[in-house]
Amino acid sequence: MILLKSEREIRCMREAGRIVALALDAVGKVVEPGITTQELDEVARRTIIEHGARPAFKGLYGFPANICVSVNCEVVHGIPGSRKLAEGDIVSVDCGAEIDGFNGDSAITIPVGNVSPEIARLIEETRNALYKGIEQAVAGNKVGAISHAVQTYAEKAGFGVVREYVGHGIGRSMHEEPEVPNFGFADRGPVLKAGMVLAIEPMINLGTRAVKSTDDGWTVVTRDGKPSAHFEHTVAIMPDGPEILTRLA
Repeated sequence: MILLKSEREIRCMREAGRIVALALDAVGKVVEPGITTQELDEVARRTIIEHGARPAFKGLYGFPANICVSVNCEVVHGIPGSRKLAEGDIVSVDCGAEIDGFNGDSAITIPVGNVSPEIARLIEETRNALYKGIEQAVAGNKVGAISHAVQTYAEKAGFGVVREYVGHGIGRSMHEEPEVPNFGFADRGPVLKAGMVLAIEPMINLGTRAVKSTDDGWTVVTRDGKPSAHFEHTVAIMPDGPEILTRLA
């Protein structure tokens, strides 16, 4: 069942989204060669707690960390640890926070120092694909309009669009209905209505769309070993258009 949020509930989600944005901003400021992914996790944890929220990913389905940190060919759900980032890496950071019973969810991909032009383009075009999807998050459209916009933009740019992992509704639970794929037809899926809140999150590969899970049971990587980028915003469907809840004011 798709749950519509009241204006009061969306106000709560704005605060959750603001805290997520602050945490990702704090992580982005410390990314540099030599820092460990565990240190990034601690920066996010501390920022979320300092603003009165709870790291929503910790313990979610058994996940052991506060954020997902995925490096280079890792697509999503990377577990922070002792790995040190190196010059030329890219790191995708997915972050969730819960406050007053409501969640926010957002992700960014960050270059570590100087990256190659093709990887810089992957990052930029994945971010653009997200915003192409958000443009379609309008009452009266179908979910597929978001999916189709992301897919057509990313594939036209020459990239692979991950299909096994998708966006989702969000609210009191981190994952609610409906699913929001990054591929599909514009006339498919539930009709978007004011009060729906969605986490839209393109996962785009430099090579093919094929992915696989690793032995840790969490981390997903590209099958061809090429880099992947991930961007996400929590977006409210409002009467006058989409509102991004997870960006800095």
